[in-house]
Amino acid sequence: MERFITDERTGLRYGLVGDYYLIAGDDKPECKPIGVWGQWHLRYLKEHRRVLYANLLTIGKLNSHLADIDQQTDEMFDRLTKQMAAAEGLTEQLKTTDQMEWVRRMNSIRNRAMEIVKSEMVYA
Repeated sequence: MERFITDERTGLRYGLVGDYYLIAGDDKPECKPIGVWGQWHLRYLKEHRRVLYANLLTIGKLNSHLADIDQQTDEMFDRLTKQMAAAEGLTEQLKTTDQMEWVRRMNSIRNRAMEIVKSEMVYA
């Protein structure tokens, strides 16, 4: 018996373990960094979207999916934060004159942007 076989229809690789062929991972696993957004999405997939999680894990696309979600979410968060700050008139002038007010308003903007991003990207 061959140690590894590949299914032509699905493209999955199987490795011989004892008397059975089990799905084998890639020789070179894809390891992209996953940030906080990707970790939150991973937790969501494990708890609420188990079939999608299992499918992504089985075909070896989980890490790249999480890295993509993390990157897209981070870009969306930065864009929303900048747009909200501009819309509310948060300037560097305010930052130099009244730091506590600037921090209070910026924290409010970041919290609102975080909630939007979570509902749109992480938990979708």
